[in-house]
Amino acid sequence: MALAAVPRHNARVGARGAASNEGDAMMRSQRGITLIGFVVVLALVGVLAYLGMKVFPIYEQFFSVRSAMKGVASEPGVAGMDPAKIKDLFFRRLYVNYADEDLKPENIKVERKDNGYTMTVNYEVRRPLINDLDIVGKFNETQALTGGGSTNE
Repeated sequence: MALAAVPRHNARVGARGAASNEGDAMMRSQRGITLIGFVVVLALVGVLAYLGMKVFPIYEQFFSVRSAMKGVASEPGVAGMDPAKIKDLFFRRLYVNYADEDLKPENIKVERKDNGYTMTVNYEVRRPLINDLDIVGKFNETQALTGGGSTNE
């Protein structure tokens, strides 16, 4: 009596006709992200995007303040101006950039130095995050006002 080789049910027949388990091993080694993992990553990206939307305007305002300070420093004859006039120029520049909502005149100090003034802006920005949690940004910037451009008098 002759016995014939009968392939098992879970064995695969390869391209050459031989039974192989390579396909099963390959299917076991290929793994991807699960639905729960995807939801966790999506939630993390969402939280970071929300924080970015809250923090970005605060820093955008700070860069506008710094730009306005540099603009005042480059103003012709700024070293000979009155401190009230310097503050007025500064607030006008902020108003143009829509960055004047958190700054008050008491946040700005203009002090006399050797050959001009030093302007210091020290302020705090507070924005609500979630319920009782706030994002707080404290900024302190100093700019020397030593002459700027030339006066045409």
